[in-house]
Amino acid sequence: MAGFWEKFFFKPGNLGYPMFQTAHCKLGVYICYDRHFPEGWRALALNGAEYVVNPSATVAGLSQYIWEIEQPAAAVANGYYVGAINRVGSEAPWNIGTFYGSSYFVNPRGKIVAQASGDRDELLVADLDMDMVREVRDLWQFFRDRRPESYGSLAESR
Repeated sequence: MAGFWEKFFFKPGNLGYPMFQTAHCKLGVYICYDRHFPEGWRALALNGAEYVVNPSATVAGLSQYIWEIEQPAAAVANGYYVGAINRVGSEAPWNIGTFYGSSYFVNPRGKIVAQASGDRDELLVADLDMDMVREVRDLWQFFRDRRPESYGSLAESR
């Protein structure tokens, strides 16, 4: 098999979308490939997440542009911070490409507030104003105005 296609290596979990209360925030975790599916981002928000970390191991190419817009879009749609993490370098023996790094933090308004380089191992640190989560959610009211009555058809097999 050419490339790394995690859907063939990992079985989807069955624990729902738990949120973890930490000393600093309500934390959600969304793993790599799942970031392509908006329902999980929303489920984490509805479960109370204020910050969602999304660790990835994605190589340069077709998905890099998507990786740069998906997580800010999820932050805006759900009114929380996202920590978008991607590794750097390459990995033998697979040699599937170069991981493009560029990890970042994005605020609930979709703005990247800190970003790492694309080619070095780094520890990225940023101050996140958790009050912004409530401010954005109160302003935009995306949870109030959502339309759960339309969700049924979205879950039907096609």
